[in-house]
Amino acid sequence: MMTSFFDQFASPSFLGIPLIAIAIALPWVLFPTPSSRWMNSRLTTLQAWFINRFTNQLLMPLNVGGHKWALMLTSLMVFLITINMLGLLPYTFTPTTQLSLNMGLAVPLWLATVIIGMRNQPTVALGHLLPEGTPIPLIPVLIIIETISLFIRPLALGVRLTANLTAGHLLIQLIATAVFVLLPMMPTVAILTAAVLFLLTLLEVAVAMIQAYVFVLLLSLYMQENV
Repeated sequence: MMTSFFDQFASPSFLGIPLIAIAIALPWVLFPTPSSRWMNSRLTTLQAWFINRFTNQLLMPLNVGGHKWALMLTSLMVFLITINMLGLLPYTFTPTTQLSLNMGLAVPLWLATVIIGMRNQPTVALGHLLPEGTPIPLIPVLIIIETISLFIRPLALGVRLTANLTAGHLLIQLIATAVFVLLPMMPTVAILTAAVLFLLTLLEVAVAMIQAYVFVLLLSLYMQENV
């Protein structure tokens, strides 16, 4: 019996024990740790250069108060990129295709930005709900719309990451299945389809990195509004 294409997104289990916790914790084992020597390896130097460049680019629009989030946002960025990239390997599981995990990351971080804004500058934080110069009859409607858009932000964060990775994985599996089906019947078409599959895989690698960056970038923009 042919399995469903969506079976690849089911959380794997062994003896009834879900393995999603191992899939989430495994990327941290792969990161090279700095040594106590004066000269680091090329891999460690490249990792430090990437983290420094990303941190500078991410925190440039923020003031000094937002720099406290540097360690967490950079760690989240590296974590999401590693999970997304490992999920492109054969016989692997991508935890970020689970909406529950993405919402578990998005909701607390978004809520933290809102709470910080309400605690440090409540007037400015509430001022985002009503643009300056709004006509009086439109004030209640705009407040309702801006409040709804505020609470939709974490949903948009989680759904965007889940939908992009899920769509990419499904498309890769569909085209790979088409290649195997067409190979005995139409080898030329199968080769062309395999070339498309290769290009799509490269695109999916870029999507895996871009979506992790967009997730962290949007969080930094939310922090910029509230710090």
